[in-house]
Amino acid sequence: MIVCLSPNGRTVYAGDAPARELAVATLDGITFLARDDLGAEWRVARRALEGLHVSALLWEPRRGGLFAGIHGHGLYRSDDGGQTWALKTRGLTCDHVYTIAAVEQDRDVVLWVGTEPSHLYRSADYGESWVERPNLPEVPGKERWTFPAPPHTGHVKNVNFDPRDSRVVYAGIEQGALLKSTDEGHTWRELDSYYRPGDHSYKDIHRLAIHPARPERLFLATGMGLYRSDDAGETWEHLTFRDSRVGYPDGLAFAPDNPDVVYMSGASQSPGVWRTSHEARPGILRSRDGGRTWEELRDGLPEYMRANFEALTLASWPGGFSLFVGTTDGDVYASDDQGERWARIASGLAPVSKVGHYRQLTATA
Repeated sequence: MIVCLSPNGRTVYAGDAPARELAVATLDGITFLARDDLGAEWRVARRALEGLHVSALLWEPRRGGLFAGIHGHGLYRSDDGGQTWALKTRGLTCDHVYTIAAVEQDRDVVLWVGTEPSHLYRSADYGESWVERPNLPEVPGKERWTFPAPPHTGHVKNVNFDPRDSRVVYAGIEQGALLKSTDEGHTWRELDSYYRPGDHSYKDIHRLAIHPARPERLFLATGMGLYRSDDAGETWEHLTFRDSRVGYPDGLAFAPDNPDVVYMSGASQSPGVWRTSHEARPGILRSRDGGRTWEELRDGLPEYMRANFEALTLASWPGGFSLFVGTTDGDVYASDDQGERWARIASGLAPVSKVGHYRQLTATA
């Protein structure tokens, strides 16, 4: 199993044993970290796609493909664990692949990619060709989809599937909408009861998490904080806010054996503040009661951090799971004990960064 750590793409992996290989998406390609076994030291094993800004990574376990969505260069696939790569863009009309998702359907694998500008594509032949889901650009309110940073173009931040029915698809637009389809993306409707006209951020969708054992429970990270739904997105409860310890959440992951245990990572404030403060002061939080209360997990992390946690991944095995986070300073931290203690397993990598976040948080900013 190859576990992937990237700002977008799959963030939860499951295998038969603890992860031994971690693929980290950076501003300068992919860095592969490896260890011999649980508890052993991690090392840099190799690098790939150097010179390319990797926005999303996905390892697909059924057929063993590794996919990389590139900022401005489309989509690559590797069939040999990242040793060699091939461009797979037939049918894609957008060159910034922002997120990648996979779902098993009819005993095969169906792939989806979301792009900037906001388009969705589906592949039934493992990425050899792509067909756009044409109704997404026609969703009411699309004229308000945008993004604060130039070129002010919204993007599909993540794609999720109901584990009971792969035809039920969720798409998060940053910024603009949380959409749901019950017919594999042929038609969409917006889930927006979380939104209030006075919100500081307009429908700023960062990440949706669905617990596989209780798919009606959704957690939604946004520019206004964290929301929870227990009815598949019809109604929402606002759990954390802009003045919470993590006021700008992004990373989300459920503990695999308990839908009440959820992990969240992100910055104390939004990137608009970073432009002048040049510090994110990020945090990793855990809730044991479905998001009602939170505790900060900081044992092993630096006392003060300027860089942001731009990626969070959970990798489980029978009896346990590991957590990984990557920063805009190119550091990677890991915990093998449910977040109780953290260790820096790599440093000096290129930034792990969504678009240009790293620019506002560099040491020389």
